[in-house]
Amino acid sequence: MKVLIPLVDGFEEIEAMTVVDVLRRAGIDVITAGLISTVVEGSHKVKVMADKRLSEIDYETVDALILPGGNPGYVNLSNSNRVLGLVKEFEKKKKIIGAICGAPYVLAKAGILENRIATIYPGLENKIPRPRTGKLIQDGNIITSRGPGTAMLFALKLVELLAGKDKMLKLKRELIIE
Repeated sequence: MKVLIPLVDGFEEIEAMTVVDVLRRAGIDVITAGLISTVVEGSHKVKVMADKRLSEIDYETVDALILPGGNPGYVNLSNSNRVLGLVKEFEKKKKIIGAICGAPYVLAKAGILENRIATIYPGLENKIPRPRTGKLIQDGNIITSRGPGTAMLFALKLVELLAGKDKMLKLKRELIIE
């Protein structure tokens, strides 16, 4: 399994790095890709070095697309035609798409949430067509989560979908969750 996590300036560090860390612990191949540069600054001024630039990725080899939120990260993602195109392409192929915090707005802007339920950061509910208040919502191949405090739950759900329930449960024990 290979997962792509696009990073743009203003991304939420907890959401992106928790998902990267947990998926890699599960043995999943995670590629972080900066939209413009490999050096990307999060919403709390933490700079990270992405693995590649988004333009360098062979999307055909990627099984899942995960979008972190953050402000203005989710806005920057939603303003990228490349990211919107990726969302549409992954949806067309029914590949896993995850979005957390404000990032479900990107899915709505790409037009893939019209007949789907999703959750989003509190106060942004008007940005998606059928909002729900749950911490984590799965509707088919789309998984959405509310924000930084739900990042571990979101990451573990992604592990379950990508590597199986046994792997997720093992990782939960190793990480001392519950």
